[in-house]
Amino acid sequence: MNTELASKQINYKGFVFDIILYLSVMFLIREFYFSQLPFIANGLMWSLSTLIIAIWRMKARNITWKDIGLRKPENLLKTLLTTIGILIAIPILIIVFQLIQNLLPFNLSPDTSSQDAISKFGDLKGNWIHFFTIIPFILIQSALEELLDRGFLINWFERVFSKTSFATSIAVLLQAMIFGFRHSYDISERSITVGIIGLVMGIAYVKFGRNLWPLVIAHCILNIMSMVGKIY
Repeated sequence: MNTELASKQINYKGFVFDIILYLSVMFLIREFYFSQLPFIANGLMWSLSTLIIAIWRMKARNITWKDIGLRKPENLLKTLLTTIGILIAIPILIIVFQLIQNLLPFNLSPDTSSQDAISKFGDLKGNWIHFFTIIPFILIQSALEELLDRGFLINWFERVFSKTSFATSIAVLLQAMIFGFRHSYDISERSITVGIIGLVMGIAYVKFGRNLWPLVIAHCILNIMSMVGKIY
């Protein structure tokens, strides 16, 4: 567990309250969708709403963004290698999942993210102007997901389960499950694939210095690659 956070007084019930409040807002805010706005604007509204809750509860617990990993990397080479490791591990694990999913005792809903992307972002095929218009918002969203899903959720779940000897493992698994489910609201290829991404990010976070920058950089690169794939 993060030694900086461990040094701060633990208010078990307070952290449980924070998690319940945060997750309630995270899911309930998605019931508000303004059809006159593009999907990405709605997405940023949802993320910024949960960011406000996170900032509020962090202030209440006297925990800063620096405490949970938003700080200058101590070792640039380690940051680079961690980023590369994330970018290698994610596609490998997704390929493994695709190879074994037929062995599962239940059928998964197919991944429709490619078709959904058109309704969310518009038809990007050959449209570089539209691509460069929306990519800054994609990068902001990528960074926010790492701040909130990894930085905030993992540390708060660790506090909620701090009475156990495997609080960190539970925290990493829970945030990955929430991350996957939040992207499709079902148990499907999409939710498991995104959950795998969240799992890799979470493991990298706790194993390599709890610095958020390698995760933010890797997440931005993954999303840029995904959006570029929709151009061709």
